[in-house]
Amino acid sequence: MYKAVNSKRPVNLDLSTIHFPLPALTSIAHRITGVILFVGLIFAFWALSKSLSSPAGFNAVSSALADNFLAKLIAWGLLSALAFHFVAGIKHLLMDADIGVTLEGGVKKAQITVVVSAVLIILAGVWVW
Repeated sequence: MYKAVNSKRPVNLDLSTIHFPLPALTSIAHRITGVILFVGLIFAFWALSKSLSSPAGFNAVSSALADNFLAKLIAWGLLSALAFHFVAGIKHLLMDADIGVTLEGGVKKAQITVVVSAVLIILAGVWVW
């Protein structure tokens, strides 16, 4: 009954051949880091609960964060996701305020997001390790 607007339009189902622009990649990464933070809150709240339960629990969590490679990796991963999500969230807030919504502005804000996030992720790595 309904006819497609352009039935001769090519359909590309191979996502590996699609090259997304930088603003699209930062937007997708913003969503991914949101999911990582949501799941990572399980570990963060567990560590907080354990550390507040008793002095022994605090010592266990602090020694795990000081000596355990996996605990440090999880902490650094959560801090990295938080840093990128925060910076990309500011970028989205600027877009909502109608600031820099041109093509050039979007690319420039995406570049700034990547650079500032990279600096924050490196600083978080220095702090954790």
